[in-house]
Amino acid sequence: MLDRIFDYLNFHFSIEALIVLLILVMLEAVLSADNAIALAAIAQGLEDKELENKALNIGLVFAYVLRISLILTATWVQAYWQFELLGAGYLLWLVFQHFTSDEGEENHHHGPRFKSLWQAIPVLAFTDLAFSLDSVTTAIAVSQEKWLVLTGATLGIIILRYMAGLFIRWLDEYENLEDAGYITVAFVGLRLLLKVINDNLVPPEWIVISAIALIFIWGFSKRTVVELAPEEPEKTEVLK
Repeated sequence: MLDRIFDYLNFHFSIEALIVLLILVMLEAVLSADNAIALAAIAQGLEDKELENKALNIGLVFAYVLRISLILTATWVQAYWQFELLGAGYLLWLVFQHFTSDEGEENHHHGPRFKSLWQAIPVLAFTDLAFSLDSVTTAIAVSQEKWLVLTGATLGIIILRYMAGLFIRWLDEYENLEDAGYITVAFVGLRLLLKVINDNLVPPEWIVISAIALIFIWGFSKRTVVELAPEEPEKTEVLK
């Protein structure tokens, strides 16, 4: 029984496999930055720090199940361009929702708002799935051994949770970071759309990563100004 499972997963342990696994984890870390900020921005729609963390924890459990399912059926999924079209449409819809939303008190757009935890969880899970359509393809191009890709995805989801937690704190600290996050989401959506139209139109990975890095630099360029309450003037006793 185990032999059949190992054969299906192409399980062959070696030093080369460890090197490939390291490469996959590094790829996951690089490609997860835009995903992490998107998930953090979505979780902020709950407007409660405790619920935000719960939504990320539960949402990423569902996202992990969907991501593993995608890896195991990757050959079948890649045969149908409709999946990439749906992923592109979903991500671009999120971007449209963000930039057409009413501006808040600080003249900034905001992502979707949720009334309950269970409204946010499906959005988090499907957003990660849409991002995974691109990252899983990259991972499979690096290695055809399913167990390596699955292990990389497992470590990647842990990295993603840690990064999303950091971004939730940074979103409150940097004014442009949420907009920067949604611009990177638009990049991923457009990249998926170009793959559907014509693979030759897709820009090289290094150009996409460089563009996202520049957008992140802009996102971190301006801190939120915290206005302190004016101090009350000291009261002085009038001696009679």
